[in-house]
Amino acid sequence: MTAKEIIEKYIAFFEKRGHKRIENAPLVPQNDPTTLFTSSGMQPLVPYLLGKAHPMGKKLVNVQNCFRAVDIDEVGDNRHTTFFRMLGNWSLGDPARNAPQSDAGGYFKKEHLPWIWEFVTKDLKIPISKLYITVFKGYRDIPKDAESEKIWTDILTKEGLDPKERIFFYDTQNWWSRTGEPDKMPVGEPGGPDSEIFFDFETPHTTEYGRKCHPNCQCGRFMEIVNSVFMEYQKQKDGSFKKLPQQNVDHGAGVERLLATVENQNDIFQTSLFSPIVKAMENITKKDYKSNARAIRIITDHLIASVFITANNIVPSNKEQGYILRRLIRRALDNFYKLEGKDISSILEAIVEQYGKTDTYLIEKFEQIKNTIFEEEQKYKNTLGNAKEFILKKYKTGDDLKGITEISSEDAFILYSTHGLSPTQIKSLGYTFNDQEFAEKMKAHQLLSKKGSGQKFKGGLA
Repeated sequence: MTAKEIIEKYIAFFEKRGHKRIENAPLVPQNDPTTLFTSSGMQPLVPYLLGKAHPMGKKLVNVQNCFRAVDIDEVGDNRHTTFFRMLGNWSLGDPARNAPQSDAGGYFKKEHLPWIWEFVTKDLKIPISKLYITVFKGYRDIPKDAESEKIWTDILTKEGLDPKERIFFYDTQNWWSRTGEPDKMPVGEPGGPDSEIFFDFETPHTTEYGRKCHPNCQCGRFMEIVNSVFMEYQKQKDGSFKKLPQQNVDHGAGVERLLATVENQNDIFQTSLFSPIVKAMENITKKDYKSNARAIRIITDHLIASVFITANNIVPSNKEQGYILRRLIRRALDNFYKLEGKDISSILEAIVEQYGKTDTYLIEKFEQIKNTIFEEEQKYKNTLGNAKEFILKKYKTGDDLKGITEISSEDAFILYSTHGLSPTQIKSLGYTFNDQEFAEKMKAHQLLSKKGSGQKFKGGLA
């Protein structure tokens, strides 16, 4: 089963249950000045989750391209990516409790959770023996999600599974809002308890992650594959939570992770979606994936994200979306050059060939995408050349930038502020400096520029 087939099955499953397919929103939001990128399927639907009538009704489904800059530094392990595709279905308003459900009306937990279980176990044919459930156990004045617990207990019991062994309870880890756990939510933000399904790869647990393994353990045994959010609450001025006038379902499932479970592959970069891209990189660099997994994962993810962001008509720059794009391209190139790679053309071609199967506009825009990334690569090479000239002039270290040389925090900051090199990039060139002094200079710099930067995009991403 391919990634495209998973998408098609999901859309068909929910269309059969009265959902209307909505368009994939632009990766760069057009009418939301509060955020740089679309990071979830629900993001364009916030007004409708708060009560506004959606022109296509109460039951919606789509596949949404998403980008999360917050995950840039997480990329390199076997499951994190900055760019991913989110399968989503929504119910905008729960019908009267116990009332007959119509195609036009909404639904809530008792309808939704059995549907998701059916899709995962019947349509995707994922073995039930591999699945575990998490439920919100309550947090401060917000009660436990007892309704979801009962629904899952009934489902698992019918399947011959012991609910006591399969259902786990968490507080803030089973709460979802755009801004995170309840305490971090701004006034007016909608949120609610969520219930997740995890897949068990049955890999050995190591005690460095805790004595006992569980679904949210970081050892790599479990992977979250679907997340059902029940938008029941809205944050109030006094910090309390009030029930929303309508009860919403906001469900999301990452295509890349579902594919990993279908293929029983705990490294998403080794699935059928990513493997042709990884193979192209191995052919260019003559380096194998197993020995260079972290670098190849970073290159793969960052170039995929760069392709999609560039296709949304963003060009590399020093601020907002352009800055994120610049950082992605340059971090990918840093790792590519470490592997002694020379030309990224065939990697870009492999990306567009894979993702163009579902996002055909990538094929149409390929020349634009390629030229934008190549132009940034040339600028980066010029930047590295200027930085090298600066260091050689200052420290007279010869022609080799890879020699370990300690430089002053002031010079490190000049490389950052004038030449556009991040602290990580400076260190990757072989230079050490006082991190604390550099951080102090960074803080002073941010304070000076804060008034002009606004609140939409704060520093700290260098």
